[in-house]
Amino acid sequence: MPMPWTYRHAEKEWRAILDDLKEHMGLESDNMAYTALDGVLQVFRRRLTAQQGLDFASVLPCVVRAVFVAGWQVEETPPPFGPRAGLVREAQAVRRHHNLTPDNAIEAVARAIRPHVNPADFARVLQRLPEGAAAFWEVPGVPEADLRPRIY
Repeated sequence: MPMPWTYRHAEKEWRAILDDLKEHMGLESDNMAYTALDGVLQVFRRRLTAQQGLDFASVLPCVVRAVFVAGWQVEETPPPFGPRAGLVREAQAVRRHHNLTPDNAIEAVARAIRPHVNPADFARVLQRLPEGAAAFWEVPGVPEADLRPRIY
């Protein structure tokens, strides 16, 4: 079996994701983009069981997958997904003193990640997750063509 693209080109893929994050959120540095990404991923994974989280991580680009699972303290009972504004505030609270995450963080992270996942695998996994999981990754107002996988 050939090596998966995401492993062979991890650095190129990660660079593209960071650049997209900065562009979509109006952030200036890789550190700012990383903090926003990490916050959004923590908010999402907090609402999943360990098995659900691992299933979701398995369809992510390899560096994003590593960020998703890093430092995860598995909760006994995951809280439900709530209103988006509350989820954004939760992401903004991660590393509070070093966090410039904007209000569009969830949409921006979804927009940056989705071109780097297999759409069928992503949709399949989201269907098996709790109510609200699929809506978390929606990007309103962005044409579906802009979310399709990229070829570098």
